[in-house]
Amino acid sequence: MIDLHYFARYRETLGLDAEQLEWDASLRTVNDLRRTLLARGNAWEVLAEQNLMCARNQELCGLDEPIADGDEVAFFPTVTGG
Repeated sequence: MIDLHYFARYRETLGLDAEQLEWDASLRTVNDLRRTLLARGNAWEVLAEQNLMCARNQELCGLDEPIADGDEVAFFPTVTGG
């Protein structure tokens, strides 16, 4: 099982803050997971943004980060401030 969390604008666009997905061995990286979510279409295309940030098990990571059954993955937009 993969625990997914969506924050800020992603949470608002998708209409949910978290979900669980059954583990699939074809999901080797965070990017593989993201592609699976993008395949849902419509609102999920928000995760195609170039500036998307992600974390695996509460540590910032890149899209090439390996994932495993039981991981927690979070997606959130970049934060800017002034």
